[in-house]
Amino acid sequence: MAKNESKTNRLLDSSQLTPQADTASPLQQEYEERVRLFDTQPAIVRHFLEGQARKLAEAIRHNQVQTSFMLPDRVVINTSPQDKVTTITVPEEYRQQATGGVIDRLARSDMRWVLRQRLAELEDSPVPPVATSAKLLRHALVMHMVQHMLPSGRSVTYRAAEGEEIPTLPIEDQAQPESAITQSSDAIAEEKEGEKERGELQTPFVPAARRFYLPQWVAFDDQGHMLVKSVNEAESHLASMQAFLTILHNAVAIAPYIVADPEYQQKRYGMLGQLINQGRALAWHQTQEMIAIIIRRATAQDLNRGLSLSVPYFDDQDLQLRTRDFEVIPAGRIMFVGAFVVRAAREEQAKVAQDTRLSPSTRKYLLKELNTLEKVFAR
Repeated sequence: MAKNESKTNRLLDSSQLTPQADTASPLQQEYEERVRLFDTQPAIVRHFLEGQARKLAEAIRHNQVQTSFMLPDRVVINTSPQDKVTTITVPEEYRQQATGGVIDRLARSDMRWVLRQRLAELEDSPVPPVATSAKLLRHALVMHMVQHMLPSGRSVTYRAAEGEEIPTLPIEDQAQPESAITQSSDAIAEEKEGEKERGELQTPFVPAARRFYLPQWVAFDDQGHMLVKSVNEAESHLASMQAFLTILHNAVAIAPYIVADPEYQQKRYGMLGQLINQGRALAWHQTQEMIAIIIRRATAQDLNRGLSLSVPYFDDQDLQLRTRDFEVIPAGRIMFVGAFVVRAAREEQAKVAQDTRLSPSTRKYLLKELNTLEKVFAR
């Protein structure tokens, strides 16, 4: 049950799953201006900026506060169609740049904040080519993070469960191709009705997984059945999805206008729904395992010295698997009785129902788990 908390995983709220026309227009305008500015640069300048962007992206990934980068030797500063293209040389003394210092390193500062501050200082430079170079580098960095650091997935559509805001339930698209010819060693064989004369069709993932954005990270089907070999593997898939969204969140921290990028929107929508869906399924699976362990140990009379529980749940605000810890039987020689679990579960449900720190949907699924715990031991 994951105890680690990542402050970088708190993403934009669900209202930003799709851009709103009225509030997103300034970001859309800034995004289009940066795209136009970048595309106007000579190919050699674009390649140079992309190389520097890769270096900075790795520094962000590893939170390497102290790093260096370079500005291009020249940039185009006029981008309006009616203006003549003007190329200006970046002064040599401004080309070599660095981020962070001893204090930042000792204070374990966030590389995103340090780099954003440094780029902002350069963008405010009174030297036009320096300011333009910083804008270009910022743009190259976030575009690299969104487009090249993350795999692209399937075209998916999710629907929100009743009473929820974030779409997490995949809708099967009959028109979407579901398979690819692969080797039998890494695929399952399917035979579709009316296609027997064509032989077996090799599909790399089961149908339940193919309904999600990145099927390779799907560990549970829509019935809660585990599709992978172990809980550890399911937790590894969850960590991969969290890392995916963390990179998107880091890109927004560097340049908020990136939310207007179509690929950013597609990747965030596809992965957010998948992560929450699979996170809830993993929490439910672990709850079932916990109940089975309690029953087994109670049968063996191995719970007569006290019992505390950690009920797992997925927090869809922080996008983390967390636990709800509470005491069932205080430490001491007290014989285990199922009624103790029933009482503790009921008391915890009352606390959860009033816990405003949890989102309504998170509260809903946690209450479901606690209610299941209560019913099992009330028999």
